[in-house]
Amino acid sequence: MRIGELAALVGVSTRTVRHYHHLGLLPEPERLANGYREYRLRDAVLLSRIRQLAGLGMSLDELRDVLADDQGKDLREVLQELDADLARQQEAIAVRRARLAVLLAGTDLRPDSIVPPDMAAVLHDLSAGASTFAALDRELLTLVGNVADPADRAHLVDLMRPLTEPSALARGHELYRRLDELAEASLDDGRLAELAGDLAAHLPDDLVRPMIENAGSQGSGWLEALNDEMTPAQVEVFRLLMITLKGRV
Repeated sequence: MRIGELAALVGVSTRTVRHYHHLGLLPEPERLANGYREYRLRDAVLLSRIRQLAGLGMSLDELRDVLADDQGKDLREVLQELDADLARQQEAIAVRRARLAVLLAGTDLRPDSIVPPDMAAVLHDLSAGASTFAALDRELLTLVGNVADPADRAHLVDLMRPLTEPSALARGHELYRRLDELAEASLDDGRLAELAGDLAAHLPDDLVRPMIENAGSQGSGWLEALNDEMTPAQVEVFRLLMITLKGRV
């Protein structure tokens, strides 16, 4: 079969086939006397496997390793591996659809609804109320919850759970209110340092180290993401907060 027939059979574009050739994932058949390449069944099977493995999120190096292993197998073994790839993809889709079903069954869809239930519960408690800064904090934590792998997300939820205790919640909501009030304060306002100290005292020790570690380098940390959304006075509060927290570790 020709490249167009191969692409149509597998459900990709001819450009994708040529891209896989360029990456060295799909060997290029020898050209016939008429100048065309002739693809065979094994090429279609290999192209299908590349497509499925890429859909499972494998890196280019991981793809090459798997496909190199395929070269020593007969066609039946390769088809069995492709079937296993498809089964894993079906399982992943089923998990996503189950999550969507839960969301669609709810009556109160918010941005934090798209995170897993344990994280959503924490977000709902921490940022309840009409605080502008609480809404910003919720958006940041929603992003963190969505990009973290399940183990890291579960660990984060455990670290944040003490902040959801009734007395801690009340303090947290009061701190959000003060951050809102100081949004337009001058940088020499003495209340900024006082608020930074109160924020530091509010945070559990177990949460302080990961906060410092994950403040991040230029262009990647949670603190820089917050800085882009905060007023200068709020940025100063968090600068003073980080100085205080680094003194605790």
